[in-house]
Amino acid sequence: MAMNVGKRLAAGANMPAPSEDVLTNTQDVVQNALHKLGYSETVYELLKEPIRVLTVRIPVRMDDGHTEVFTGYRAQHNDAVGPTKGGIRFHPNVTLEEVKALSIWMSIKCGIFNLPYGGAKGGIICDPRTMSIAEQERLARGYVRAVSQIVGPTKDIPAPDVYTNPQIMAWMYDEYSRIREYDSPGFITGKPLVLGGSQGRDKATALGVVVAMQEGAATLGKNLQDLKVIVQGFGNVGSNVALILHEMGVKVVGISDAGGALYREEGLDIPSLLEKRDSFGMVTTNFSHTITNQELLVQPCDVLVPAALENQITAENANQIQASLVVEAANGPTTHAADEILSERGILIVPDVLANAGGVTVSYFEWVQNSQGYYWTEEEVNHRMREMMVASAQTIFKTAKRYQVSTRLAAYMVGIKPFAEAMRWRGWV
Repeated sequence: MAMNVGKRLAAGANMPAPSEDVLTNTQDVVQNALHKLGYSETVYELLKEPIRVLTVRIPVRMDDGHTEVFTGYRAQHNDAVGPTKGGIRFHPNVTLEEVKALSIWMSIKCGIFNLPYGGAKGGIICDPRTMSIAEQERLARGYVRAVSQIVGPTKDIPAPDVYTNPQIMAWMYDEYSRIREYDSPGFITGKPLVLGGSQGRDKATALGVVVAMQEGAATLGKNLQDLKVIVQGFGNVGSNVALILHEMGVKVVGISDAGGALYREEGLDIPSLLEKRDSFGMVTTNFSHTITNQELLVQPCDVLVPAALENQITAENANQIQASLVVEAANGPTTHAADEILSERGILIVPDVLANAGGVTVSYFEWVQNSQGYYWTEEEVNHRMREMMVASAQTIFKTAKRYQVSTRLAAYMVGIKPFAEAMRWRGWV
């Protein structure tokens, strides 16, 4: 079990502290989207911050006997459409501003896919790489006890995020059920299959990225099978994106992890690289001739998939990007300045709030299945998710063309509109 946890943690091992302006930048895009749609400043004032934020202090008895106190957060952006939904991350660089911004992003994703949710996000300031399995369990259960009054199947449904996994979701699910004194699988998603998890959940985000990539390529009049792809990041999402593409016959010419990057214009053997990963999910340590993550971003390719960290494509390297299509598998991999440069250069961006929303979509499916007590096959899950991804992508591309705006602004316009309308109907604004 320790090995599996290690592999999961490696994906974000070097995740930097989020930029201080991540919340401000998000608010700016929301404001622009609402302005384009003709909504009042009052609507923006209600949507620019989470409607509810809880800060908690969690005492945890460590294995050596001393008690350590951890700080955690849960932000619920807006519940006008329905209960809120969003992941919980364990990371030393978690900040309140980041959690707020991520809750807004979750609202946008839910709105894009017409899910009956508002956005939420949770986080605990900790470094699970330095904690034992038992300490992680006590922390997970302590967090649930601390936030139990504001979460639940009809209030706020958590899910996995950075440094959390199905095992941690299982502990949280068990703790919530003990508190409520009845079994409540709909409280949390991303659970193991035996506890009510959904088929297809582990690869849902990656499959959604690939579907979004196909739609982006089609918009450019290109066939994905004819294109060369670079995937920056070889964690759970990046490695599965690379594998799915490889199985489709698409040439993946570059991949990277926290140790460096590999680039081969003739294409990489993705299954072989997956087999060579160590217990922490690293593969580049097996090779002597590697390049840096930043060098990988500017290598020749048709499609660039940033699937690792925030703020990877910046004003400093945006003019050197050689791809004609950027598909954001990671959250916030492109800075605001870089976004403008790429758009001016005619590079099509499939924004993160669309490209990586396969995970929340299948989380919704899990919640529905828990409510019904009826579970779908993986084929049915993938078919439903693909249909929703294609429809959402086409709506965003059409919106961008209609309003003559970037795909990112179009995505925010599509995603924020359900909340503005729901608040209007409720009489909030």
